[in-house]
Amino acid sequence: MIADGHGKAFGFALGPGQAHELPLAPAMLDNLTAIPAKRHAGPVAYPKWVYRCRHLVENFWARLKEWRAVATRYEKTATSFLAVIHIAAAVNWIKL
Repeated sequence: MIADGHGKAFGFALGPGQAHELPLAPAMLDNLTAIPAKRHAGPVAYPKWVYRCRHLVENFWARLKEWRAVATRYEKTATSFLAVIHIAAAVNWIKL
C-alpha cells in the first residue's frame, strides 16, 4: 500500500498469502517522487525508500484493520479481499 502525506491510500498491491510484501515495494515506490535532501545535509547510508513515511502506512493499516473483514481476511479470493480493502480505504478517505 502507498499512502500520501496525510495517511490516505492511493495505491495497493496484493501479494501471495505466505510471502512478505517487501518484494512488491520497490515496483510501487519507483513511480513516486520524493522531496530532495537539503543542500547542507550529508548523504544518508540507509535506503530512503524503506523508511519514507512508513508511520503513515502503519497508521493506515491500523485504521483498515478496524474493519473485521480486513483484519481476519474472510474472503477466499484475492480479488474479493482487494475489493474489501478498496471499500475500507474509500470510507477512510472520506472520513479524513
